[in-house]
Amino acid sequence: MKLLFRWMVNAAALLGIAYVLPGFQLDGILLAILAALVLGLVNALVRPLLVVLTLPITVMTLGLFLLVVNGLVIWLASSLVPGFSIDSFFTAMLAAIFMWVVGWITSWLLKTE
Repeated sequence: MKLLFRWMVNAAALLGIAYVLPGFQLDGILLAILAALVLGLVNALVRPLLVVLTLPITVMTLGLFLLVVNGLVIWLASSLVPGFSIDSFFTAMLAAIFMWVVGWITSWLLKTE
């Protein structure tokens, strides 16, 4: 149940980002649900490898490079889902910050039980 809740919250967050952030396009609710699924899969499968490969620079930047990694993950997910596009890497990094905040709030809400 928690997984489904997170999935729907992430889909809503992607729709919110598309509404607020210029350069972030998402064509509909069903596509947002698909994009949230693909983003979750990319986060589970590709992001750990990227984190390990970029560990030295992440340590040197005191963890700030993870923002770049998260932007890359969102940009990769957008390239895998037709109808989901991001115009620039800066937009992907802003979306990563927004998704991080939404994920943090969601984790806090789910921890209350």
